[in-house]
Amino acid sequence: MKDRTKDTLLSILASIVCIVIGLAVGLIILYCINAENALDGFSRIIKGGFYLAPKGIGSEIFQAAPLIMTGLSVAFAFKTGLFNIGAAGQYTVGVFGALYFAIILHLPWYACLLAAAVCGAVWGSVPGIFKAYFNVNEVITSIMFNWIGLYLVNELLYRGFGGAMYDSNTTRTYKLGSVSPQSVIPDLGLNSLFKTKSTTIAIFIAIIIAILMYIILNKTAFGYELKACGFNQDAAKYTGINSKKNVVLSMTISGALAGIGAGLYYLSGGAEWNPQVSTALPAIGFNGIPVALLAMSNPVGVIFAALFVAHISVGGAYLPTKFFQPEIADIVVAVIIYLCAFVALFKGIVLQRLGKKKKGKEKGGK
Repeated sequence: MKDRTKDTLLSILASIVCIVIGLAVGLIILYCINAENALDGFSRIIKGGFYLAPKGIGSEIFQAAPLIMTGLSVAFAFKTGLFNIGAAGQYTVGVFGALYFAIILHLPWYACLLAAAVCGAVWGSVPGIFKAYFNVNEVITSIMFNWIGLYLVNELLYRGFGGAMYDSNTTRTYKLGSVSPQSVIPDLGLNSLFKTKSTTIAIFIAIIIAILMYIILNKTAFGYELKACGFNQDAAKYTGINSKKNVVLSMTISGALAGIGAGLYYLSGGAEWNPQVSTALPAIGFNGIPVALLAMSNPVGVIFAALFVAHISVGGAYLPTKFFQPEIADIVVAVIIYLCAFVALFKGIVLQRLGKKKKGKEKGGK
């Protein structure tokens, strides 16, 4: 128990060190670009949504909800020994599920959210099946299915697939508030509080799911089996665990989580999909990877990591474009994630020093 607590504390400390160094690098970059306005730009990044409160805080909450879900998607797969780089594709297919059930079928938001989860789960299961039964690396198949999913969704949304799903005047899918208000996730007064149009209870749904994932992975036999397959598939087989089934289940659940992220984003009523110009995969899908890395694949840690990434991203959007570009915030996040690769080394050095001190005290006592 003490070792687990020590490891958790070291992980948190390592993440904080990475964040501090990343912010310092961001400040240096700002100084190199425009020294006179560097501190002003840096303060905007640090303040994030608080720079333009309360609307900025509402924007952070809106962006954090899908980030939590895509972060969970990647983290869940990591915990079971798989690298789900296909969260972006699963998220994209989830977009279709959510919008089709909302715009065409006019179903309530929870049914649309379930449809997004099912679509993401189906898309995530395919790399899992290839991995389990054909030993095809999940990274390869999930990358391929990212692009297949993107162009398939664009085609289905553009052609209608049973009815008009996009407005030819704006070339975007119809606004849910005008065509299917019951499909919009309720805000329970959050929009009035933050003076926004898309701050809903999505953030609370994402947090509940993150806690549920933590319980499943750490407090259930099912979670133990999944993690056992991740640590050592051969040992898991020896103990009677069906590793193939668990690989498929892991990728299916990961896909469902990414799909829910898409549902939370688009069913909040703050965005529409443009099938005519969407030639790049959604950034939220890929941003789940840095969120999972920053959180050390801990489902509860994913909540805070996603909030931090959303905070920095919103702060970057408030940079004065006359002097800086908002992508500087992405550089800060990228540096932090790069440093996360050295977390294991950092923890090893600290543990080694603590071990030496402990031995020194024992020898001194003797």
